[in-house]
Amino acid sequence: MLTIVRTNSQNADFIGLVKYLDAGLAVTDGEDHAFYNQFNKIDNIKYVTVAYENEVAVGCGAIKEFSEGSMEVKRMFVLPEQRGVGIAKKILSDLETWAAELGYSRCILETGIRQVEAVALYKKSGYSIIPNYGQYAGVENSICFEKVLKP
Repeated sequence: MLTIVRTNSQNADFIGLVKYLDAGLAVTDGEDHAFYNQFNKIDNIKYVTVAYENEVAVGCGAIKEFSEGSMEVKRMFVLPEQRGVGIAKKILSDLETWAAELGYSRCILETGIRQVEAVALYKKSGYSIIPNYGQYAGVENSICFEKVLKP
Protein backbone atom coordinates (compact mmCIF):
# COMPACT_ATOMS: atom_id res chain seq x y z
CA MET A 1 0.00 0.00 0.00
CA LEU A 2 1.30 3.45 -0.94
CA THR A 3 1.70 5.95 1.89
CA ILE A 4 2.67 9.61 1.46
CA VAL A 5 4.59 11.16 4.37
CA ARG A 6 5.23 14.88 4.79
CA THR A 7 8.63 15.66 6.25
CA ASN A 8 11.61 17.92 5.56
CA SER A 9 14.99 17.70 3.85
CA GLN A 10 16.63 16.10 6.90
CA ASN A 11 14.69 12.87 6.20
CA ALA A 12 17.19 10.06 5.50
CA ASP A 13 14.92 8.40 2.91
CA PHE A 14 14.57 11.69 1.02
CA ILE A 15 18.34 12.19 1.05
CA GLY A 16 18.84 8.66 -0.29
CA LEU A 17 16.29 9.08 -3.07
CA VAL A 18 17.84 12.40 -4.11
CA LYS A 19 21.20 10.63 -4.52
CA TYR A 20 19.54 8.24 -7.02
CA LEU A 21 17.92 11.23 -8.74
CA ASP A 22 21.20 13.11 -9.05
CA ALA A 23 23.01 10.06 -10.41
CA GLY A 24 20.39 9.69 -13.13
CA LEU A 25 20.40 13.39 -13.95
CA ALA A 26 24.19 13.40 -14.26
CA VAL A 27 23.80 10.93 -17.13
CA THR A 28 20.76 12.59 -18.75
CA ASP A 29 22.01 16.17 -18.40
CA GLY A 30 25.57 15.35 -19.43
CA GLU A 31 27.78 18.42 -19.48
CA ASP A 32 24.86 20.60 -18.31
CA HIS A 33 24.57 18.73 -14.99
CA ALA A 34 26.84 21.03 -12.97
CA PHE A 35 24.79 24.07 -14.04
CA TYR A 36 21.48 22.53 -12.94
CA ASN A 37 22.90 20.89 -9.83
CA GLN A 38 23.81 24.24 -8.27
CA PHE A 39 20.09 25.07 -8.03
CA ASN A 40 19.07 21.76 -6.47
CA LYS A 41 20.63 21.80 -3.03
CA ILE A 42 18.41 20.24 -0.40
CA ASP A 43 19.95 21.68 2.78
CA ASN A 44 17.00 23.57 4.20
CA ILE A 45 13.85 22.52 2.40
CA LYS A 46 10.97 22.65 4.86
CA TYR A 47 8.36 20.85 2.75
CA VAL A 48 9.27 17.36 1.52
CA THR A 49 7.03 14.46 0.57
CA VAL A 50 8.26 10.86 0.57
CA ALA A 51 6.18 8.02 -0.88
CA TYR A 52 6.47 4.60 0.74
CA GLU A 53 5.36 1.29 -0.71
CA ASN A 54 5.15 -1.27 2.10
CA GLU A 55 7.43 0.92 4.24
CA VAL A 56 10.10 1.21 1.50
CA ALA A 57 10.82 4.72 0.18
CA VAL A 58 10.01 4.69 -3.55
CA GLY A 59 9.60 8.37 -4.49
CA CYS A 60 9.88 11.95 -3.34
CA GLY A 61 9.27 15.58 -4.12
CA ALA A 62 9.59 18.95 -2.43
CA ILE A 63 8.30 22.49 -2.54
CA LYS A 64 10.03 25.67 -1.54
CA GLU A 65 8.91 29.27 -1.60
CA PHE A 66 9.87 30.99 -4.82
CA SER A 67 8.02 34.28 -4.38
CA GLU A 68 5.00 35.62 -2.56
CA GLY A 69 2.17 33.34 -3.61
CA SER A 70 4.39 30.85 -5.50
CA MET A 71 5.94 27.57 -4.47
CA GLU A 72 8.55 25.89 -6.65
CA VAL A 73 8.34 22.12 -7.08
CA LYS A 74 11.77 20.51 -6.67
CA ARG A 75 13.42 17.08 -6.50
CA MET A 76 10.62 15.00 -8.02
CA PHE A 77 11.75 11.38 -8.31
CA VAL A 78 10.40 7.84 -8.38
CA LEU A 79 12.61 4.74 -8.41
CA PRO A 80 12.76 3.36 -11.97
CA GLU A 81 11.24 0.00 -11.00
CA GLN A 82 8.25 1.81 -9.42
CA ARG A 83 7.42 4.07 -12.37
CA GLY A 84 4.27 3.92 -14.45
CA VAL A 85 1.80 3.24 -11.64
CA GLY A 86 0.90 6.82 -10.64
CA ILE A 87 3.28 7.40 -7.72
CA ALA A 88 4.72 10.64 -9.17
CA LYS A 89 1.21 11.97 -9.79
CA LYS A 90 0.27 11.27 -6.15
CA ILE A 91 3.44 12.95 -4.87
CA LEU A 92 2.84 15.99 -7.08
CA SER A 93 -0.81 16.20 -6.03
CA ASP A 94 0.15 16.12 -2.35
CA LEU A 95 2.74 18.86 -2.88
CA GLU A 96 0.12 21.03 -4.60
CA THR A 97 -2.35 20.42 -1.77
CA TRP A 98 0.30 21.28 0.79
CA ALA A 99 1.20 24.50 -1.04
CA ALA A 100 -2.47 25.52 -1.12
CA GLU A 101 -2.83 24.70 2.59
CA LEU A 102 0.12 27.03 3.25
CA GLY A 103 -1.68 29.82 1.38
CA TYR A 104 0.15 29.71 -1.95
CA SER A 105 -1.82 30.27 -5.15
CA ARG A 106 0.44 28.60 -7.71
CA CYS A 107 3.22 26.10 -8.20
CA ILE A 108 6.01 26.61 -10.70
CA LEU A 109 8.79 24.28 -11.74
CA GLU A 110 11.62 23.70 -14.15
CA THR A 111 12.59 20.46 -15.80
CA GLY A 112 14.93 19.54 -18.60
CA ILE A 113 13.60 19.03 -22.11
CA ARG A 114 15.38 15.65 -22.03
CA GLN A 115 13.18 14.61 -19.07
CA VAL A 116 10.43 13.32 -21.37
CA GLU A 117 8.50 11.47 -18.65
CA ALA A 118 8.57 14.51 -16.37
CA VAL A 119 7.31 16.83 -19.11
CA ALA A 120 4.46 14.39 -19.81
CA LEU A 121 3.58 14.17 -16.10
CA TYR A 122 3.38 17.94 -15.69
CA LYS A 123 1.26 18.41 -18.81
CA LYS A 124 -1.06 15.58 -17.74
CA SER A 125 -1.30 17.16 -14.27
CA GLY A 126 -2.60 20.49 -15.55
CA TYR A 127 0.62 22.48 -15.75
CA SER A 128 1.08 25.06 -18.50
CA ILE A 129 4.37 25.97 -20.13
CA ILE A 130 5.57 29.44 -19.13
CA PRO A 131 8.62 31.48 -20.10
CA ASN A 132 11.74 30.23 -18.35
CA TYR A 133 12.11 32.08 -15.06
CA GLY A 134 14.97 33.15 -12.83
CA GLN A 135 18.20 31.26 -13.38
CA TYR A 136 16.59 29.24 -16.21
CA ALA A 137 15.84 32.29 -18.41
CA GLY A 138 17.53 31.79 -21.76
CA VAL A 139 18.53 28.17 -21.00
CA GLU A 140 17.62 26.16 -24.10
CA ASN A 141 17.49 22.76 -22.38
CA SER A 142 15.06 23.93 -19.68
CA ILE A 143 11.29 24.04 -19.82
CA CYS A 144 9.26 25.81 -17.11
CA PHE A 145 5.69 25.21 -16.02
CA GLU A 146 3.08 26.67 -13.71
CA LYS A 147 -0.22 25.57 -12.26
CA VAL A 148 -2.74 27.78 -10.51
CA LEU A 149 -3.86 26.04 -7.33
CA LYS A 150 -7.40 25.65 -6.08
CA PRO A 151 -7.79 27.49 -2.75
